[in-house]
Amino acid sequence: MTAALPRADVAPVASAKRRRRAPGWLAVVPLLAFTAIAFGLPALAVLDGAFTVKDPTTGTASYTAANLTASLRGPYLTALLGSVKLSAVSAALGALLGLPLAQAVAGSRSRALREAVLTASGVLANFGGVPLAFAFVATLGNAGVLTVHLGLKDGGWDLYSFWGLVLVYLYFLIPLMVLTITPALDGLRSQWREAALNNGATGVQYWRHVALPVLAPSLLGGLVLLFGSAFAAYATAAAMVGSAVPLVTLQIADALSGNVLVGQENVALALSLDMVLVAGLVMAVYLPLQRRSARWLDA
Repeated sequence: MTAALPRADVAPVASAKRRRRAPGWLAVVPLLAFTAIAFGLPALAVLDGAFTVKDPTTGTASYTAANLTASLRGPYLTALLGSVKLSAVSAALGALLGLPLAQAVAGSRSRALREAVLTASGVLANFGGVPLAFAFVATLGNAGVLTVHLGLKDGGWDLYSFWGLVLVYLYFLIPLMVLTITPALDGLRSQWREAALNNGATGVQYWRHVALPVLAPSLLGGLVLLFGSAFAAYATAAAMVGSAVPLVTLQIADALSGNVLVGQENVALALSLDMVLVAGLVMAVYLPLQRRSARWLDA
């Protein structure tokens, strides 16, 4: 009869596993360091500058809320409200126009068409800035190709206005809505529609009582995402309208560069803090909606 010998390799194997598991969290360190440097330090600088006022004679700095108060008055408040209005209108139209297009893509049996539309949407959603402004100026500007050939100027068309800027923003907001809402549309079960139709419901009733309630979190999340994207846009509006349309991003640029008034740099930082607060509110609304819509997609 032989006695079982203790395995001497058990402890080393266990300790080796612990050694292999321990460095796992270290993989996140570069990302955390990059986030702290690229986002944390600028955020602290904005926060510090927003509450700092320098005496023009002595140059001494003191902490006060005067910059924040100034950022919510006069032309600065007008620009902030103008950005909110532009973003809200653009986001609403982008959602209304993007949803039917996304439904057409989700309901299409052609895989090639689906991939082509989604690929194009991914490209167009990230196409903005000066190139986008130049494309619209050359096409629909005062001397644009379509403006001249279709006589749009005689009908009162003006690209360098609020509604002209809305049209330009829709160029990248509609594709963004398609990318955002298509996965949610794919999550709709065909059995739900069949069950509704078998019980005598019409197509409108199915969408009203079944599909739209299920899609509501995704729709609201997409609307909030479009609002945030339009609210943060700068280069396109700066290249197109300049100061013709009051926007908070343009006011920040003017205050930092001293184009209008000198010594308003800290007011610009206060305006930036206002934008950060609005963006934080947008994310606070978007993330719960995204988690709620993910329940249907993962089910």
